[in-house]
Amino acid sequence: MIIEVCANSLESALNAQNGGADRIELCMELGVGGITPSPGLMKSIKEHISIPIHVLVRPRSGDFTYSNSDFETMKNDILFCKDMGFDGIVSGVLHKDFTIDVKRTKELVDLAHGLEFTFHRAFDWVLEPLIALEQLEELGVSTILTSGQETSAVKGLPLLEILQDKASTCVILPGGGIRPENVLEFKKGKFKAVHLSGIQFYKRLDSSPRISMNTATFFREEAVAVTDESVIRTIVGLVK
Repeated sequence: MIIEVCANSLESALNAQNGGADRIELCMELGVGGITPSPGLMKSIKEHISIPIHVLVRPRSGDFTYSNSDFETMKNDILFCKDMGFDGIVSGVLHKDFTIDVKRTKELVDLAHGLEFTFHRAFDWVLEPLIALEQLEELGVSTILTSGQETSAVKGLPLLEILQDKASTCVILPGGGIRPENVLEFKKGKFKAVHLSGIQFYKRLDSSPRISMNTATFFREEAVAVTDESVIRTIVGLVK
């Protein structure tokens, strides 16, 4: 069984490698489901990590329906990852009705040619998972990362088992809440791989900061935060 660790830093990736992980999915900001890592982090990972590395290509948090500018960024990130010599890409695009955006996902798969392509947990939002599985296999996607459309992969085991039974070319990669106390459930289910972060929180400050830098209003999935031109124009008009 392949153990893929979702690593959010060089320190996490090194700990995963030293712990015996088989592969890294590199990303940042796990609290919002992950976004594309910075070029600096990617460079450090290439210098210090010897196991295969798949890079998450997701330009922002929120939904998986992207503007033209978002999509252009995603394509540039894939080309950057190819130039750096990474082993795989983790990405995907949905329509607003929670179906696979086949056209745009195909563009990403084609652009990543030569690298393994994992369709990420946007799969857990699709309304017809078996139809989505067929579509992704037709596109040449190698792996589908999914919790079985539940809040954890353990709860999603019934669908995960159905997907694994129906899949002919895609590896079904269970992910979401996998821990030492439940990982054997997936080994018993004969899954070829599992995905986990293995995160523990370590306190590095001696006291709590005076104000929080986290903003709850930004943690939304039904809306995307975008700078509003009219607001900027108003501010400029008031002070210039």
